[in-house]
Parts: sequence; structure tokens; C-alpha cells
Amino acid sequence: MKMNTEEIKQIIPHRYPMLLIDTIEEIEEGQRVIAKKNVTINEHFFQGHFPGEPVMPGVLIVEAMAQAGAVALLSLEQFKGKTAYFGGIDKAKFRQKVVPGNTLMLEVEILKVKSSAGIGKGIARVDGKKVAEAELTFMIG
Repeated sequence: MKMNTEEIKQIIPHRYPMLLIDTIEEIEEGQRVIAKKNVTINEHFFQGHFPGEPVMPGVLIVEAMAQAGAVALLSLEQFKGKTAYFGGIDKAKFRQKVVPGNTLMLEVEILKVKSSAGIGKGIARVDGKKVAEAELTFMIG
């Protein structure tokens, strides 16, 4: 099932300039999601990161993975209408720069779901190459 930006905004509360996913390409509710972010020179963070050499901040790549994972978790019936907050970031690694013109593909597999929390493994790719990965803990409130 694909979702556009308007459908994503019905699940997570993020809005411009903090909504960092454009579409959901695939979703298995509560299990796995693949999202897409088209990285453009118009992104607000490129004004200062870095002038003359625009690079997407690693923390925002992790945030984009978290937003994708939040869509997967908040699609579950017991979490509909709630918010997923960061509970932790572990094992984050950055392998390559993400620059304007890149299409960031974000895959998050939900590894564990408890009553009000979840853990996911996120991988970000550009042109099929892994650019970042992290283990994400979500707190549902």
C-alpha cells in the first residue's frame, strides 16, 4: 500500500519543515515500512550545512528513518491516533554523504512491540547503497 504526504500527515504529527518523508512505498503495519525522501537543494538545513557543500545532517537521516518507523507502528490499531517519540538511538552509523538530488530510501523493520514501546532497525539507502543505519526505540504516548 502506497501513501502520499497527506496520508502520512494523518498518521504522524510532523509538518514542514520537520516532515522528512515524502511517500510510503510499502507498509506491513507494525512490521516493516519503506519510505522515500527526495532530497532537494530547497531543504532549509542546506542553508547552513554546509555553505558551498550541501550535506544532509546525519541526525536528520536518522529522524527520517524514525518517522518511517513511526508510520509502521502508528498504523497498528492499538496505536492509532497516538504519537511515537524517540526513546533511544543505538548503533547509528553513517557511511556516505546524502546531498541534493539524492533519493533517500528508508527501510525500517520493527523488531519488537510492547504495550507502549517498540524497537526498529532502520537502513537508509541512496541508489541501493547503504548510507546510514540505526536501531531506534519508540515510546508511544
